[in-house]
Amino acid sequence: MPSSTRKSIDCRNYPSEKNCSLKISGTEEEVLDAAVEHAASVHGHQKSPELRQQIKSMLKDESG
Repeated sequence: MPSSTRKSIDCRNYPSEKNCSLKISGTEEEVLDAAVEHAASVHGHQKSPELRQQIKSMLKDESG
């Protein structure tokens, strides 16, 4: 069993015009990659190192 903690981010915790309910979970890198793509394609954010850092700071540890 890998010892790395799974991370997640849930759009429901961050209000948007789209009322998005997507939750992404996995390794930190997987979640960051997917969340940056999602933020750009669905929410219209500009892909940037700053966006990636902002999303990274919003990740939560997932139990189990």
